[in-house]
Amino acid sequence: MSRPRPPASRRPAAPRRVASAPPAQSRLLVLNKPFDVLTQFNDEQGRATLKDFVDVPGVYPAGRLDRDSEGLLLLTNDGRLQARIADPKHKLPKTYWVQVEGEPSEAQLQQLREGVTLNDGPTLPAEARRLDEPELWERNPPVRFRKSVPTAWLELVIREGRNRQVRRMTAAVGLPTLRLVRVAIGPWQLDGLQPGQWREVPAQLP
Repeated sequence: MSRPRPPASRRPAAPRRVASAPPAQSRLLVLNKPFDVLTQFNDEQGRATLKDFVDVPGVYPAGRLDRDSEGLLLLTNDGRLQARIADPKHKLPKTYWVQVEGEPSEAQLQQLREGVTLNDGPTLPAEARRLDEPELWERNPPVRFRKSVPTAWLELVIREGRNRQVRRMTAAVGLPTLRLVRVAIGPWQLDGLQPGQWREVPAQLP
């Protein structure tokens, strides 16, 4: 009498990887983040956050902007778009207007253009030029100046996203940052938004 064969051993099926689908309606917001506002929606210490200005459910920042910096911040509900904007490998240019302490020399500007060495390694070359004082909103609280030291404005364009990178770059060439305003990320610009204001734009990959 033949015995029934034991069932052939089976390998467990590998789990299927399901690509995350974009939301039914992708949204992209351009916000002018005010000074002293955290780039998050909640804070246990009761500090000002994006929740105080943006009442759109489901969106989150595409990248960061320091609490003591101002200007353009993008928010989206689309993970793929968020990654495309925030991931440094895509090298989207980020444009900053920077008020610095001191009188920039051509040699200092050239250092920024060639890239400077920070404690986490050398930066990529930046675009750097002098600016006439731009027409901006009043900062609250105002910048503290030293009357005996001149100040100047620069436009810096970088393609990285290191922590406090612009401030560290200007400090490395002897020009401490007093005020930092981001005015553009790739094709997106502030275009007249006042602090705390936002507008919705087409959620398209650049």
